[in-house]
Amino acid sequence: MAALVCLALLGPLMAVMLRAEGPARLGPADWAAIRFTLIQAGLSAVFSVLFAIPVARALARRRFAGRRLFVTLTGAPFILPVIVAVLGLLAIFGRAGWLNAALSALGLGAIDIYGLGGVVLAHVFLNLPLAVRLILQAWLALPSERVRLATALGFSDADMRRHFERPLLREVLPGAALVIFLICTTSFAVALTLGGGPRATTVELAIYQAFRFDFDLGRAALLGVVQVAICVAAGAIALRAARVEAMGAGLDRPPMPWPGDNLRARIIDLLAIAGAGAFLVLPLAAVIGEGAVAILTLPESVWWAALRSVLVALASSALSVALALPIALFVAGGQGRGAVELVGFLSIAISPLVVGTGLFILVYPIADPVALSLPITGLVNALVALPFLLRALVPAARAAEATQGRLADALGMRGMARLRLAILPRLKRPLGFGAGLAAAFSMGDLGVIALFSAPSQATLPLEMYRLMGAYRTDDAQGAAVLLLGLSLGLFWIFDRGARVDAAA
Repeated sequence: MAALVCLALLGPLMAVMLRAEGPARLGPADWAAIRFTLIQAGLSAVFSVLFAIPVARALARRRFAGRRLFVTLTGAPFILPVIVAVLGLLAIFGRAGWLNAALSALGLGAIDIYGLGGVVLAHVFLNLPLAVRLILQAWLALPSERVRLATALGFSDADMRRHFERPLLREVLPGAALVIFLICTTSFAVALTLGGGPRATTVELAIYQAFRFDFDLGRAALLGVVQVAICVAAGAIALRAARVEAMGAGLDRPPMPWPGDNLRARIIDLLAIAGAGAFLVLPLAAVIGEGAVAILTLPESVWWAALRSVLVALASSALSVALALPIALFVAGGQGRGAVELVGFLSIAISPLVVGTGLFILVYPIADPVALSLPITGLVNALVALPFLLRALVPAARAAEATQGRLADALGMRGMARLRLAILPRLKRPLGFGAGLAAAFSMGDLGVIALFSAPSQATLPLEMYRLMGAYRTDDAQGAAVLLLGLSLGLFWIFDRGARVDAAA
Protein backbone atom coordinates (compact mmCIF):
# COMPACT_ATOMS: atom_id res chain seq x y z
CA MET A 1 0.00 0.00 0.00
CA ALA A 2 2.87 2.36 0.77
CA ALA A 3 4.28 1.63 -2.69
CA LEU A 4 0.90 2.50 -4.21
CA VAL A 5 0.82 5.82 -2.36
CA CYS A 6 4.38 6.62 -3.47
CA LEU A 7 3.38 5.81 -7.05
CA ALA A 8 0.35 8.12 -6.78
CA LEU A 9 2.67 10.92 -5.67
CA LEU A 10 5.70 10.23 -7.82
CA GLY A 11 3.75 9.48 -11.01
CA PRO A 12 2.31 13.00 -11.34
CA LEU A 13 5.67 14.44 -10.26
CA MET A 14 7.47 12.56 -13.05
CA ALA A 15 4.85 13.77 -15.54
CA VAL A 16 5.48 17.34 -14.40
CA MET A 17 9.26 16.95 -14.64
CA LEU A 18 9.08 15.44 -18.15
CA ARG A 19 6.81 18.23 -19.34
CA ALA A 20 8.88 21.00 -17.73
CA GLU A 21 11.01 23.26 -19.89
CA GLY A 22 14.53 24.43 -19.20
CA PRO A 23 15.36 26.98 -16.50
CA ALA A 24 15.86 29.63 -19.19
CA ARG A 25 12.07 29.56 -19.69
CA LEU A 26 11.59 31.25 -16.32
CA GLY A 27 10.81 34.92 -16.85
CA PRO A 28 11.15 37.92 -14.55
CA ALA A 29 7.62 37.37 -13.20
CA ASP A 30 8.49 33.77 -12.29
CA TRP A 31 11.63 34.79 -10.44
CA ALA A 32 9.61 37.48 -8.65
CA ALA A 33 7.12 34.78 -7.60
CA ILE A 34 9.97 32.62 -6.27
CA ARG A 35 11.37 35.55 -4.27
CA PHE A 36 7.95 36.47 -2.89
CA THR A 37 7.29 32.84 -1.91
CA LEU A 38 10.52 32.64 0.07
CA ILE A 39 10.07 36.08 1.66
CA GLN A 40 6.45 35.60 2.75
CA ALA A 41 7.11 32.07 4.03
CA GLY A 42 10.16 33.25 5.96
CA LEU A 43 8.38 36.22 7.52
CA SER A 44 5.32 34.10 8.34
CA ALA A 45 7.46 31.49 10.08
CA VAL A 46 9.45 34.07 12.05
CA PHE A 47 6.41 36.04 13.24
CA SER A 48 4.45 32.87 14.05
CA VAL A 49 7.13 31.49 16.37
CA LEU A 50 7.98 34.88 17.90
CA PHE A 51 4.36 35.58 18.81
CA ALA A 52 3.92 32.00 20.01
CA ILE A 53 6.71 32.21 22.59
CA PRO A 54 4.93 34.46 25.15
CA VAL A 55 1.64 32.58 24.64
CA ALA A 56 3.25 29.17 25.18
CA ARG A 57 5.18 30.51 28.18
CA ALA A 58 1.98 31.84 29.74
CA LEU A 59 0.08 28.58 29.18
CA ALA A 60 2.96 26.57 30.66
CA ARG A 61 3.22 28.75 33.79
CA ARG A 62 -0.41 29.57 34.52
CA ARG A 63 -3.39 27.53 35.67
CA PHE A 64 -6.72 29.32 35.23
CA ALA A 65 -10.37 28.59 34.62
CA GLY A 66 -10.93 27.84 30.96
CA ARG A 67 -7.28 26.97 30.27
CA ARG A 68 -8.16 23.63 28.70
CA LEU A 69 -10.79 25.32 26.53
CA PHE A 70 -8.24 27.91 25.44
CA VAL A 71 -5.72 25.23 24.49
CA THR A 72 -8.45 23.47 22.52
CA LEU A 73 -9.29 26.76 20.83
CA THR A 74 -5.71 27.09 19.64
CA GLY A 75 -6.25 23.95 17.58
CA ALA A 76 -9.34 25.26 15.76
CA PRO A 77 -7.50 27.10 12.95
CA PHE A 78 -5.75 23.81 12.13
CA ILE A 79 -9.01 22.41 10.70
CA LEU A 80 -10.48 25.79 9.77
CA PRO A 81 -11.07 26.22 6.01
CA VAL A 82 -8.50 28.74 4.80
CA ILE A 83 -11.02 30.68 2.75
CA VAL A 84 -13.17 31.16 5.89
CA ALA A 85 -10.16 32.42 7.82
CA VAL A 86 -9.39 34.88 5.03
CA LEU A 87 -12.95 36.20 5.04
CA GLY A 88 -12.78 36.62 8.82
CA LEU A 89 -9.54 38.56 8.57
CA LEU A 90 -11.07 40.75 5.87
CA ALA A 91 -13.99 41.49 8.21
CA ILE A 92 -11.51 42.76 10.81
CA PHE A 93 -8.62 44.19 8.78
CA GLY A 94 -10.15 44.72 5.32
CA ARG A 95 -10.91 48.04 3.69
CA ALA A 96 -14.44 48.01 5.15
CA GLY A 97 -13.42 46.05 8.26
CA TRP A 98 -13.75 46.87 11.92
CA LEU A 99 -10.21 48.18 12.31
CA ASN A 100 -10.38 50.59 9.37
CA ALA A 101 -13.79 51.80 10.57
CA ALA A 102 -12.25 52.61 13.96
CA LEU A 103 -9.25 54.31 12.34
CA SER A 104 -11.56 56.36 10.13
CA ALA A 105 -13.58 57.47 13.15
CA LEU A 106 -10.34 58.66 14.74
CA GLY A 107 -9.34 60.50 11.58
CA LEU A 108 -6.43 58.18 10.86
CA GLY A 109 -5.43 56.59 7.56
CA ALA A 110 -6.70 53.17 6.52
CA ILE A 111 -4.56 50.03 6.33
CA ASP A 112 -4.39 47.77 3.30
CA ILE A 113 -4.53 44.03 3.95
CA TYR A 114 -3.73 43.05 0.38
CA GLY A 115 -0.18 42.19 -0.60
CA LEU A 116 2.73 40.92 1.47
CA GLY A 117 1.33 42.19 4.77
CA GLY A 118 -2.03 40.48 4.29
CA VAL A 119 -0.47 37.18 3.23
CA VAL A 120 1.82 37.15 6.26
CA LEU A 121 -1.05 38.15 8.58
CA ALA A 122 -3.22 35.29 7.32
CA HIS A 123 -0.39 32.78 7.64
CA VAL A 124 0.36 33.92 11.19
CA PHE A 125 -3.34 33.52 12.05
CA LEU A 126 -3.38 30.00 10.65
CA ASN A 127 0.00 28.87 12.01
CA LEU A 128 0.28 30.64 15.36
CA PRO A 129 -1.72 27.86 17.07
CA LEU A 130 0.61 25.23 15.60
CA ALA A 131 3.66 27.12 16.85
CA VAL A 132 2.07 27.47 20.31
CA ARG A 133 1.38 23.74 20.46
CA LEU A 134 4.93 22.80 19.42
CA ILE A 135 6.57 25.16 21.92
CA LEU A 136 4.11 24.33 24.71
CA GLN A 137 4.72 20.61 24.24
CA ALA A 138 8.44 21.12 24.78
CA TRP A 139 7.79 23.41 27.75
CA LEU A 140 5.55 20.90 29.49
CA ALA A 141 8.14 18.16 28.94
CA LEU A 142 10.44 20.00 31.34
CA PRO A 143 10.81 17.75 34.43
CA SER A 144 9.13 19.11 37.55
CA GLU A 145 12.18 18.08 39.56
CA ARG A 146 14.31 20.63 37.73
CA VAL A 147 11.85 23.39 38.53
CA ARG A 148 11.86 22.22 42.17
CA LEU A 149 15.66 22.44 42.24
CA ALA A 150 15.59 25.91 40.69
CA THR A 151 13.12 27.00 43.37
CA ALA A 152 15.37 25.63 46.11
CA LEU A 153 18.32 27.51 44.64
CA GLY A 154 16.34 30.76 44.60
CA PHE A 155 16.38 31.29 40.85
CA SER A 156 15.03 34.61 39.65
CA ASP A 157 13.00 35.12 36.48
CA ALA A 158 16.20 36.10 34.66
CA ASP A 159 17.92 32.92 35.88
CA MET A 160 15.03 30.79 34.62
CA ARG A 161 15.25 32.43 31.21
CA ARG A 162 19.00 31.87 30.98
CA HIS A 163 19.14 28.28 32.25
CA PHE A 164 15.78 26.89 31.14
CA GLU A 165 13.92 28.94 28.55
CA ARG A 166 16.75 29.81 26.18
CA PRO A 167 18.14 26.24 25.87
CA LEU A 168 14.61 24.94 25.39
CA LEU A 169 13.79 27.52 22.71
CA ARG A 170 17.07 26.86 20.90
CA GLU A 171 15.96 23.25 20.54
CA VAL A 172 12.35 23.72 19.48
CA LEU A 173 12.25 26.99 17.52
CA PRO A 174 14.27 25.95 14.43
CA GLY A 175 12.08 22.92 13.81
CA ALA A 176 8.85 24.79 14.42
CA ALA A 177 9.89 27.65 12.13
CA LEU A 178 10.94 25.30 9.34
CA VAL A 179 7.69 23.34 9.50
CA ILE A 180 5.66 26.55 9.27
CA PHE A 181 7.92 27.80 6.46
CA LEU A 182 7.16 24.62 4.54
CA ILE A 183 3.42 24.99 5.10
CA CYS A 184 3.49 28.59 3.89
CA THR A 185 5.41 27.77 0.71
CA THR A 186 2.53 25.55 -0.44
CA SER A 187 -0.23 27.92 0.64
CA PHE A 188 -2.53 28.66 -2.30
CA ALA A 189 -5.85 30.05 -1.07
CA VAL A 190 -4.21 32.83 0.97
CA ALA A 191 -2.16 34.10 -1.97
CA LEU A 192 -5.14 33.76 -4.31
CA THR A 193 -7.38 35.96 -2.18
CA LEU A 194 -4.88 38.36 -0.54
CA GLY A 195 -1.97 38.39 -2.98
CA GLY A 196 -2.81 41.80 -4.32
CA GLY A 197 -1.28 41.66 -7.80
CA PRO A 198 1.80 40.57 -9.76
CA ARG A 199 4.23 41.76 -7.09
CA ALA A 200 2.55 39.51 -4.50
CA THR A 201 2.35 36.21 -6.38
CA THR A 202 3.61 32.90 -4.98
CA VAL A 203 4.89 29.97 -7.01
CA GLU A 204 1.66 28.08 -6.34
CA LEU A 205 -0.38 31.00 -7.64
CA ALA A 206 1.93 31.33 -10.67
CA ILE A 207 1.30 27.65 -11.46
CA TYR A 208 -2.44 28.27 -11.27
CA GLN A 209 -2.22 31.32 -13.53
CA ALA A 210 -0.05 29.56 -16.11
CA PHE A 211 -2.41 26.61 -16.08
CA ARG A 212 -5.81 28.26 -15.81
CA PHE A 213 -5.41 31.47 -17.79
CA ASP A 214 -2.58 30.78 -20.27
CA PHE A 215 -2.90 26.98 -20.53
CA ASP A 216 0.89 26.89 -20.75
CA LEU A 217 1.50 23.37 -19.45
CA GLY A 218 5.25 23.60 -20.00
CA ARG A 219 5.62 26.69 -17.85
CA ALA A 220 3.21 25.33 -15.22
CA ALA A 221 5.23 22.11 -15.10
CA LEU A 222 8.51 24.00 -14.76
CA LEU A 223 7.11 26.08 -11.91
CA GLY A 224 5.90 22.84 -10.36
CA VAL A 225 9.45 21.48 -10.40
CA VAL A 226 10.67 24.70 -8.77
CA GLN A 227 8.00 24.36 -6.09
CA VAL A 228 8.98 20.76 -5.41
CA ALA A 229 12.63 21.78 -5.15
CA ILE A 230 11.76 24.44 -2.57
CA CYS A 231 9.60 22.00 -0.59
CA VAL A 232 12.15 19.18 -0.73
CA ALA A 233 14.89 21.47 0.57
CA ALA A 234 12.69 22.90 3.35
CA GLY A 235 11.21 19.48 4.16
CA ALA A 236 14.62 17.85 4.45
CA ILE A 237 15.81 20.60 6.79
CA ALA A 238 12.56 20.39 8.81
CA LEU A 239 12.79 16.63 9.26
CA ARG A 240 16.38 17.00 10.38
CA ALA A 241 15.90 19.97 12.68
CA ALA A 242 12.45 19.38 14.21
CA ARG A 243 13.74 17.22 17.06
CA VAL A 244 13.51 18.33 20.66
CA GLU A 245 16.04 16.91 23.06
CA ALA A 246 14.49 16.24 26.44
CA MET A 247 16.00 18.18 29.34
CA GLY A 248 16.46 15.12 31.49
CA ALA A 249 13.99 12.59 32.87
CA GLY A 250 11.62 13.08 35.75
CA LEU A 251 9.09 11.20 37.87
CA ASP A 252 6.03 12.66 36.09
CA ARG A 253 5.11 14.80 39.07
CA PRO A 254 2.58 17.64 38.63
CA PRO A 255 4.05 20.95 37.37
CA MET A 256 5.35 23.31 40.03
CA PRO A 257 4.93 27.10 40.19
CA TRP A 258 7.59 28.86 38.12
CA PRO A 259 10.37 30.43 40.25
CA GLY A 260 10.88 34.17 40.04
CA ASP A 261 7.20 34.83 39.46
CA ASN A 262 6.13 38.44 40.06
CA LEU A 263 3.41 40.92 39.16
CA ARG A 264 5.17 41.99 35.96
CA ALA A 265 5.36 38.39 34.73
CA ARG A 266 1.69 37.80 35.53
CA ILE A 267 0.65 40.92 33.61
CA ILE A 268 2.74 39.89 30.60
CA ASP A 269 1.22 36.40 30.63
CA LEU A 270 -2.29 37.82 30.93
CA LEU A 271 -1.73 40.15 27.97
CA ALA A 272 -0.25 37.32 25.88
CA ILE A 273 -3.21 35.02 26.48
CA ALA A 274 -5.79 37.78 26.00
CA GLY A 275 -4.11 39.04 22.83
CA ALA A 276 -3.82 35.59 21.29
CA GLY A 277 -7.41 34.79 22.21
CA ALA A 278 -8.72 37.98 20.64
CA PHE A 279 -6.60 37.46 17.52
CA LEU A 280 -7.96 33.94 17.03
CA VAL A 281 -11.57 34.50 18.08
CA LEU A 282 -12.51 37.87 16.57
CA PRO A 283 -12.22 36.85 12.88
CA LEU A 284 -14.35 33.77 13.48
CA ALA A 285 -16.85 35.79 15.48
CA ALA A 286 -17.03 38.33 12.66
CA VAL A 287 -17.74 35.62 10.08
CA ILE A 288 -20.43 33.99 12.20
CA GLY A 289 -22.00 37.27 13.27
CA GLU A 290 -22.23 38.69 9.75
CA GLY A 291 -23.07 35.46 7.93
CA ALA A 292 -25.53 33.72 10.24
CA VAL A 293 -28.52 35.60 8.81
CA ALA A 294 -27.33 35.45 5.19
CA ILE A 295 -27.24 31.65 5.31
CA LEU A 296 -31.04 31.61 5.08
CA THR A 297 -31.05 33.37 1.70
CA LEU A 298 -28.15 31.61 -0.04
CA PRO A 299 -28.62 30.89 -3.75
CA GLU A 300 -29.28 27.34 -4.90
CA SER A 301 -25.79 27.04 -6.42
CA VAL A 302 -24.23 27.32 -2.96
CA TRP A 303 -26.26 24.42 -1.60
CA TRP A 304 -25.35 22.22 -4.57
CA ALA A 305 -21.70 23.16 -4.06
CA ALA A 306 -22.04 22.25 -0.38
CA LEU A 307 -23.44 18.85 -1.32
CA ARG A 308 -20.55 18.22 -3.71
CA SER A 309 -18.07 19.23 -1.02
CA VAL A 310 -19.59 16.86 1.53
CA LEU A 311 -19.55 13.96 -0.92
CA VAL A 312 -15.94 14.65 -1.93
CA ALA A 313 -14.95 14.99 1.75
CA LEU A 314 -16.56 11.68 2.68
CA ALA A 315 -14.93 9.90 -0.26
CA SER A 316 -11.56 11.50 0.49
CA SER A 317 -11.80 10.54 4.16
CA ALA A 318 -12.70 6.94 3.31
CA LEU A 319 -9.80 6.71 0.86
CA SER A 320 -7.38 8.14 3.40
CA VAL A 321 -8.41 5.56 5.97
CA ALA A 322 -8.24 2.75 3.39
CA LEU A 323 -4.67 3.79 2.53
CA ALA A 324 -3.47 4.57 6.06
CA LEU A 325 -4.76 1.50 7.90
CA PRO A 326 -2.82 -1.17 5.94
CA ILE A 327 0.36 0.94 6.11
CA ALA A 328 -0.02 1.42 9.88
CA LEU A 329 -0.63 -2.31 10.44
CA PHE A 330 2.33 -3.17 8.20
CA VAL A 331 4.62 -0.85 10.15
CA ALA A 332 3.25 -2.08 13.49
CA GLY A 333 4.17 -5.63 12.48
CA GLY A 334 7.81 -4.56 12.21
CA GLN A 335 7.98 -5.10 8.46
CA GLY A 336 7.89 -1.56 7.09
CA ARG A 337 10.68 0.50 8.59
CA GLY A 338 10.82 3.87 6.92
CA ALA A 339 7.45 3.49 5.15
CA VAL A 340 5.77 6.15 7.25
CA GLU A 341 8.72 8.52 6.92
CA LEU A 342 8.82 8.08 3.14
CA VAL A 343 5.10 8.60 2.65
CA GLY A 344 5.08 11.57 5.00
CA PHE A 345 8.09 13.19 3.35
CA LEU A 346 6.64 12.81 -0.16
CA SER A 347 3.25 14.15 0.93
CA ILE A 348 4.93 17.20 2.45
CA ALA A 349 7.46 17.81 -0.32
CA ILE A 350 5.05 17.50 -3.27
CA SER A 351 2.38 20.18 -3.04
CA PRO A 352 -1.26 19.36 -3.93
CA LEU A 353 -1.19 21.81 -6.83
CA VAL A 354 1.82 20.04 -8.34
CA VAL A 355 0.08 16.66 -7.98
CA GLY A 356 -3.03 18.11 -9.61
CA THR A 357 -0.97 19.51 -12.49
CA GLY A 358 0.73 16.15 -13.01
CA LEU A 359 -2.57 14.29 -12.96
CA PHE A 360 -3.96 16.71 -15.55
CA ILE A 361 -0.95 16.06 -17.80
CA LEU A 362 -1.43 12.30 -17.42
CA VAL A 363 -5.21 12.33 -17.95
CA TYR A 364 -5.46 14.97 -20.68
CA PRO A 365 -4.44 12.74 -23.65
CA ILE A 366 -6.96 10.00 -22.80
CA ALA A 367 -9.91 11.66 -21.04
CA ASP A 368 -11.50 14.99 -20.18
CA PRO A 369 -9.85 16.16 -16.94
CA VAL A 370 -12.72 18.59 -16.27
CA ALA A 371 -15.15 15.69 -16.07
CA LEU A 372 -12.85 14.02 -13.53
CA SER A 373 -12.16 17.15 -11.45
CA LEU A 374 -14.10 15.98 -8.38
CA PRO A 375 -12.57 12.46 -8.23
CA ILE A 376 -9.08 13.92 -8.75
CA THR A 377 -9.73 16.48 -6.00
CA GLY A 378 -10.80 13.72 -3.62
CA LEU A 379 -7.71 11.66 -4.45
CA VAL A 380 -5.30 14.56 -3.88
CA ASN A 381 -7.03 15.54 -0.64
CA ALA A 382 -6.72 11.96 0.60
CA LEU A 383 -2.98 11.98 -0.13
CA VAL A 384 -2.58 15.33 1.66
CA ALA A 385 -4.30 14.02 4.80
CA LEU A 386 -2.41 10.71 4.81
CA PRO A 387 0.58 11.80 6.96
CA PHE A 388 -1.76 13.04 9.70
CA LEU A 389 -3.63 9.72 9.76
CA LEU A 390 -0.38 7.78 9.93
CA ARG A 391 0.86 10.01 12.76
CA ALA A 392 -2.27 9.06 14.73
CA LEU A 393 -2.54 5.40 13.71
CA VAL A 394 1.00 4.02 13.84
CA PRO A 395 1.60 4.44 17.63
CA ALA A 396 -1.83 3.00 18.40
CA ALA A 397 -1.29 0.09 16.00
CA ARG A 398 2.07 -0.71 17.58
CA ALA A 399 0.50 -0.68 21.06
CA ALA A 400 -2.37 -2.90 19.89
CA GLU A 401 0.03 -5.41 18.33
CA ALA A 402 2.16 -5.46 21.48
CA THR A 403 -0.81 -6.25 23.72
CA GLN A 404 -3.90 -7.59 21.94
CA GLY A 405 -1.90 -8.98 19.04
CA ARG A 406 0.01 -11.38 21.24
CA LEU A 407 -3.19 -12.55 22.88
CA ALA A 408 -4.81 -13.10 19.48
CA ASP A 409 -1.80 -15.12 18.32
CA ALA A 410 -1.99 -17.27 21.44
CA LEU A 411 -5.69 -17.95 20.73
CA GLY A 412 -4.96 -18.84 17.14
CA MET A 413 -6.90 -15.91 15.67
CA ARG A 414 -5.97 -15.13 12.07
CA GLY A 415 -7.00 -12.90 9.20
CA MET A 416 -10.07 -10.70 9.39
CA ALA A 417 -11.22 -12.18 12.71
CA ARG A 418 -7.95 -11.13 14.34
CA LEU A 419 -8.18 -7.67 12.83
CA ARG A 420 -11.84 -7.15 13.66
CA LEU A 421 -11.85 -8.51 17.22
CA ALA A 422 -8.36 -7.75 18.52
CA ILE A 423 -6.82 -4.82 16.65
CA LEU A 424 -9.52 -2.52 15.27
CA PRO A 425 -11.25 -1.88 18.64
CA ARG A 426 -7.93 -0.40 19.85
CA LEU A 427 -7.69 1.80 16.75
CA LYS A 428 -11.18 3.19 16.89
CA ARG A 429 -10.28 6.54 18.42
CA PRO A 430 -7.27 7.41 16.22
CA LEU A 431 -9.22 6.21 13.17
CA GLY A 432 -12.09 8.53 13.99
CA PHE A 433 -9.79 11.44 14.71
CA GLY A 434 -7.85 10.90 11.48
CA ALA A 435 -10.98 10.46 9.39
CA GLY A 436 -12.38 13.67 10.86
CA LEU A 437 -9.21 15.55 10.01
CA ALA A 438 -9.24 14.22 6.44
CA ALA A 439 -12.88 15.21 5.98
CA ALA A 440 -12.31 18.70 7.39
CA PHE A 441 -9.23 19.24 5.21
CA SER A 442 -11.14 18.17 2.12
CA MET A 443 -14.13 20.37 2.94
CA GLY A 444 -11.94 23.47 3.08
CA ASP A 445 -9.69 22.70 0.11
CA LEU A 446 -9.32 25.44 -2.49
CA GLY A 447 -6.44 24.14 -4.55
CA VAL A 448 -6.79 21.33 -7.04
CA ILE A 449 -10.47 22.03 -7.68
CA ALA A 450 -9.55 25.56 -8.80
CA LEU A 451 -7.28 24.22 -11.54
CA PHE A 452 -9.77 22.62 -13.89
CA SER A 453 -13.24 22.69 -12.37
CA ALA A 454 -16.23 23.66 -14.49
CA PRO A 455 -18.77 26.13 -13.01
CA SER A 456 -21.25 23.29 -12.59
CA GLN A 457 -18.75 21.26 -10.53
CA ALA A 458 -17.59 23.88 -8.03
CA THR A 459 -17.14 22.86 -4.42
CA LEU A 460 -18.24 25.14 -1.59
CA PRO A 461 -14.83 26.88 -1.08
CA LEU A 462 -14.60 27.59 -4.83
CA GLU A 463 -18.19 28.84 -4.95
CA MET A 464 -17.46 31.05 -1.96
CA TYR A 465 -14.37 32.47 -3.70
CA ARG A 466 -16.46 33.25 -6.79
CA LEU A 467 -19.01 35.07 -4.64
CA MET A 468 -16.21 37.13 -3.10
CA GLY A 469 -14.87 37.95 -6.57
CA ALA A 470 -18.35 39.07 -7.65
CA TYR A 471 -18.59 41.37 -4.58
CA ARG A 472 -21.58 39.43 -3.26
CA THR A 473 -20.31 39.85 0.27
CA ASP A 474 -23.48 38.80 2.09
CA ASP A 475 -23.75 35.54 0.16
CA ALA A 476 -20.01 34.89 0.66
CA GLN A 477 -20.36 35.38 4.43
CA GLY A 478 -23.36 33.06 4.52
CA ALA A 479 -21.42 30.46 2.54
CA ALA A 480 -18.52 30.87 4.98
CA VAL A 481 -20.76 30.06 7.95
CA LEU A 482 -22.13 27.04 6.09
CA LEU A 483 -18.61 25.85 5.21
CA LEU A 484 -17.39 26.38 8.77
CA GLY A 485 -20.33 24.46 10.20
CA LEU A 486 -19.97 21.56 7.78
CA SER A 487 -16.20 21.28 8.32
CA LEU A 488 -16.39 21.33 12.10
CA GLY A 489 -19.51 19.13 12.02
CA LEU A 490 -17.84 16.40 9.96
CA PHE A 491 -14.78 16.47 12.19
CA TRP A 492 -16.94 16.25 15.32
CA ILE A 493 -19.08 13.41 13.95
CA PHE A 494 -16.09 11.25 13.06
CA ASP A 495 -14.09 12.08 16.18
CA ARG A 496 -17.02 11.80 18.59
CA GLY A 497 -18.42 8.72 16.92
CA ALA A 498 -15.12 6.95 17.36
CA ARG A 499 -15.04 7.75 21.07
CA VAL A 500 -18.46 6.33 21.85
CA ASP A 501 -18.04 2.82 23.22
CA ALA A 502 -14.35 2.83 22.21
CA ALA A 503 -12.18 0.32 23.97
CA ALA A 504 -10.36 1.83 26.91
